[in-house]
Amino acid sequence: MNEEPSAVIYESSPTGITTISINRAARRNAVNPATARKLYDAFIRFEDDPTQKVCVFHGENGTFCAGADLQELAKSKASSRIPELGQVSNRNLGPMGPSRLQVKKPVICAIAGYAVAGGLELSLLGDMRVVEEDAIFGVFCRRFGVPLIDGGTVRLQAIVGLGRAMDMILTGRAVSAQEALSMGLANRVVPRGKAVEEATRIAEMLIKFPQACMNSDRNSCYFAAYEANGFDDALGYEYSHGIGIVEDEGLDGAKRFAAGQGRAGKL
Repeated sequence: MNEEPSAVIYESSPTGITTISINRAARRNAVNPATARKLYDAFIRFEDDPTQKVCVFHGENGTFCAGADLQELAKSKASSRIPELGQVSNRNLGPMGPSRLQVKKPVICAIAGYAVAGGLELSLLGDMRVVEEDAIFGVFCRRFGVPLIDGGTVRLQAIVGLGRAMDMILTGRAVSAQEALSMGLANRVVPRGKAVEEATRIAEMLIKFPQACMNSDRNSCYFAAYEANGFDDALGYEYSHGIGIVEDEGLDGAKRFAAGQGRAGKL
């Protein structure tokens, strides 16, 4: 297997916005084991850099990701397929790379072209998905007997609901940008070639907010969706993790509001 040093491009910025992109044009950004490792390392690097606040995740060359590299998989022997992979444990490497992470800071996915099979699963890492008008989502691996093992059956239903997730998962059909918007899979639909621009604009808005408060609310949402044992447990987590921030960033914000900031709906 030839090395691809630029298969994953990582760019941090002085403003606090990191860009991570997949760059395998010959494979429509399909992910092989080496690329999976590079993607995983890139997201860990983003998490560990305190100067970086929001990540924009996209694919180069007009497509997001066509899933796992089945051509390479077909050539490999079972004993050589990402030997360090095993059961899900402590945020370890997944087949598509960062798929076992609940990334610790906001991620906005910019979707062009195809986000299918494992590429769909990678798109679900984002808190939001900005989708170009001709983009396509789908569980295309249904056609080849390859199951969803990178969070697709877990995240998709949490985002779009069980009924819509089952429609996509069982049929493997193509889902357009507008249908994705109607079901909540897409958060914005933009003209072709504009997804990264719009995702970056949103990221620039997010970095202006008080970060502890924003991330506390974000974490509470994910706890309620995936980990809470019930309504009281979810409310308890929200309160216990938010009350200290009310006494810190919240009081400062209240003073700024009292002084006139934010009046008439202006942020």
